[in-house]
Amino acid sequence: MKLNGAKKSNVVFRCLTGCLLVMTTAMAWGAGAPDTSRPPLTVDAFSVVRLHTRAVPDARSRATLGPEREGTGIVIDSSGLILTIGYLVQEAEAVEINTADGRKSPATVIAYDYATGFGLLRAITPPVIKPIEFGDSKGLPDREPVLIVGFDGVAPAFVVSKRPFAGSWEYLLDEAIFTAPATVNWQGAALINKEGKLVGVGSLSVGDAMGGQQVPGNMFVPIDLLKPILGNLIAQGKAGDKPRPWLGVNTQDLQGKLMITRVSPESPAAKAGLSAGDIILGVRGEVFKGHADFYKKLWSSGDAGAVVALDVLQGVEVRKFDVQSVDRDSYLKSRTVY
Repeated sequence: MKLNGAKKSNVVFRCLTGCLLVMTTAMAWGAGAPDTSRPPLTVDAFSVVRLHTRAVPDARSRATLGPEREGTGIVIDSSGLILTIGYLVQEAEAVEINTADGRKSPATVIAYDYATGFGLLRAITPPVIKPIEFGDSKGLPDREPVLIVGFDGVAPAFVVSKRPFAGSWEYLLDEAIFTAPATVNWQGAALINKEGKLVGVGSLSVGDAMGGQQVPGNMFVPIDLLKPILGNLIAQGKAGDKPRPWLGVNTQDLQGKLMITRVSPESPAAKAGLSAGDIILGVRGEVFKGHADFYKKLWSSGDAGAVVALDVLQGVEVRKFDVQSVDRDSYLKSRTVY
């Protein structure tokens, strides 16, 4: 009997989820039968803390991310260095971490890398939690059992695809990790492999975790992207690369062209006269196909500050716009000293 795409996805999904409870026990305690005499594992055992942030009163991200944000932080060294997903700490005025035993500590923002999406914090009082080791996200195979560890608990899952991810907000990963089934409180959650090592940081909830098939799941930023830039992020608050040009548009793919769904107030795009409903057709006179191609052409226009020439359909007229790009960090209201 042949299965169509939708039925095949459902069969695969059921097969994967049927093994999860067994895999969770095996991964948490190691090989062999579980030892019921051991105390129950808490999120502390996975180097995870609760993260609560409050944005500055005039934060530009308040409209989309809210004035207060909650998610997960991952302890990665004994001095209180904590890794998370960057949007949780974007324009943060105050940051607090909480351990499972109720201990609290303020933390300072060290870095937010827009290219990868990682955020770094340092707790004023380092939590008494063993730091997690980094794993190899590149070598993580499809259908690999993993654990998703958030501040509220542990959820078993499987890696169901690894593929490029292009966000609507001028964001692109050459390869992201997708897991299923979906879990809640994924923001900043730790993705942990069978060896108990960190292989990704939670970023999004998605409806097509298997790629083109409607299977709900989560997207994680691979930890391998952090390894070459971690030293620079700690030392200087940035990866070291020159910042990319940023326009301030959110877009939706319409058969390869991009319809603007939102223009950030006072952004380069807003100042140039772009608005929601406009359709971007080309960059520097070159056509593109979809988000990824658009971003690559945009970022090849030069460093932040470069003038980006766009061909845009406004109403029934195709117009040319010269948009003076900026470094995204300069647009934000927070003025954290890294």
